[in-house]
Amino acid sequence: MERVITLTLETTPDDATHWSTRSLAKRAGMSQSAVSRIWRAFALQPHRTETFKLSKDPLFIEKVRDIVGLYMSSPDKAMVLCVDEKSEVQALDRTAPLLPMRPGQIERRTHDYRRNGTTSLFAALDTATGKIIGSCQQQHRSVEFIKFLNQIDAAVPHDLNVHLILDNYATHKTPSVHRWLAKRPRYQLHFTPTSASWLNLVERWFAALTEKQIRRGVFRSTRELEDAIMRYLESSNEHPQPFIWTKTADEILASIARFCKLISNSGQ
Repeated sequence: MERVITLTLETTPDDATHWSTRSLAKRAGMSQSAVSRIWRAFALQPHRTETFKLSKDPLFIEKVRDIVGLYMSSPDKAMVLCVDEKSEVQALDRTAPLLPMRPGQIERRTHDYRRNGTTSLFAALDTATGKIIGSCQQQHRSVEFIKFLNQIDAAVPHDLNVHLILDNYATHKTPSVHRWLAKRPRYQLHFTPTSASWLNLVERWFAALTEKQIRRGVFRSTRELEDAIMRYLESSNEHPQPFIWTKTADEILASIARFCKLISNSGQ
């Protein structure tokens, strides 16, 4: 067992970037099933890999504390909204009809597809209720962003202050946006650190939308795509479920510190 674990963690085969159960079994003089059992017991998965990107924002710590503070203790008489755009969502149609699922056969579809245009979804997630304010636009410029801000302004009761959590996309920082905000002092913007979209809770909703409605959808036009998106939004708002943030800023920063130390040690 120890030999299998040591070989898996500390070596690679001569002809590949990672071990398979077959190649490691041959190297260790064991059966393939024995290697598989050991990997499962110790949660070793050499065939899998993930990517990561660390933020280099000089105000990373301050921004994390600011945004996590809003999630865990919302201000009185205020609404906290996570805002973002899912830009250039493609309306894709397969080149042949789907072959539906049947007993013993999964659904099948052609590998290639037709592109039928794109749309951009603007969305704001109310962190307290899980409800979504959203609209689809053909582009995602400053003009469209201000239109969406007007939609938000009409939807939020005027006796509430509004805290917007959003990323550093240039569209959010144009002079026209600054002028719009200057006329509405109840708004306060909180920018996520660069390369830290995981801090914006609306990304969780975007992921669910993609998984449940877009990825396997068939859309013959942008209108069909937008209709599908808005149906999902309406369904989501009928039974909203807020995303509960559980980690404190200190816990997040400590976890990142440990990860950075691990990277540093690995590079030595």
